[in-house]
Amino acid sequence: MGFLDTVLRRNNELEWMFDLDLSYETSHRAYLKKMALETCINFIGRTISQSDFRFMENGKRQLNDWHYLFNVRPNTDQSAADFWQNFIYKLIYENEVLVILTDSNDLLIADDFTREEYAVFPDIFSKVTVKDYTFQRTFKMDEVLYLTYNNEKLTKFMDGMFDDYANLFSRMMEVSLRKNQIRGMVGLESTQQLTEENRNKLQKLIDKLFNSFRNNSIALVPKLKGFEYDEVASGENTGDSIEELTKLKRSLINDVANILGIPNALIHGELAEYETSIKAYVRFCNSPIVKKIKDELNAKLITKQAYFDGERVEIFGLTEKDLIDNAEAVDKLVASGAFTRNEVRELFGKERSEDPELDKFVITKNYQSAGAVEGGENE
Repeated sequence: MGFLDTVLRRNNELEWMFDLDLSYETSHRAYLKKMALETCINFIGRTISQSDFRFMENGKRQLNDWHYLFNVRPNTDQSAADFWQNFIYKLIYENEVLVILTDSNDLLIADDFTREEYAVFPDIFSKVTVKDYTFQRTFKMDEVLYLTYNNEKLTKFMDGMFDDYANLFSRMMEVSLRKNQIRGMVGLESTQQLTEENRNKLQKLIDKLFNSFRNNSIALVPKLKGFEYDEVASGENTGDSIEELTKLKRSLINDVANILGIPNALIHGELAEYETSIKAYVRFCNSPIVKKIKDELNAKLITKQAYFDGERVEIFGLTEKDLIDNAEAVDKLVASGAFTRNEVRELFGKERSEDPELDKFVITKNYQSAGAVEGGENE
């Protein structure tokens, strides 16, 4: 210790602090990637989870086992909303999702699996794992629900961008911390020569002391004889830096939202352009995913002949139009004779009525049958 003996001998309290490990670990910026992906993917998941899955036959809804599985309780551990939110998260984050039906009629989302691809035969899924259980049997493609989201895994595609954002964010964070940094000068009474070894020991002591002070909201510093500290404030404002950090995080979320087709105003909860944003979201983000799910359900759950006979799986949710908001449009569609009332009901996600009168075309505001319209010379 040589060099610091003269100081430490005067103050025994300082001696034990010299050996105390007060170092701290710099946090990584991986949470930026997680924040952007979670914000955008969960937004899509929440909207899809509100969907109503309907098994239709000749325009009438069928209340069967599939209806219960897809709308109420897919398995013993999840509600339908949780199931579909997890389904969308897997689909987008991992670029693919596999759902199997167990012998106990539970729909389970696979956490891991191996896919063997064939050219003219159905692909085979093996080593299917759900939680900690791995199924010993194999599953053919026509026995499961399997969807892919894109040609390339989203996280792999975005890794480079996230690295750049993380580096930039870290640098901006460092600048922001320095702007309002508490700075000081340390004086030490000593008659010995200040060699490089002694300087390193002194710097190590100072770093241990003041790193501990920096990481605590309240810190008590003993006033020691022969060891003086004068604080020098930087006097700079951090307001602009914090705003820049916020803008950077917002920009990162915007980039992810753009890739997924979510309008930026909608993901940030801005209501100024809500109607325009929700229409764009439904058309370019929600509807394509719903179409993927609907096509897979129709292909796997309904035979070709049954499909031709009128059986369908329909999905209604965010794409449904609000009847109250569109009441005037409904009136014009019916009164002009362009649509029957049952056709309008289907347009707004409602089931057809069994009343045959609703399958007739009516015209004018009298809502009489189109064939009964009289006027002009026929009066």
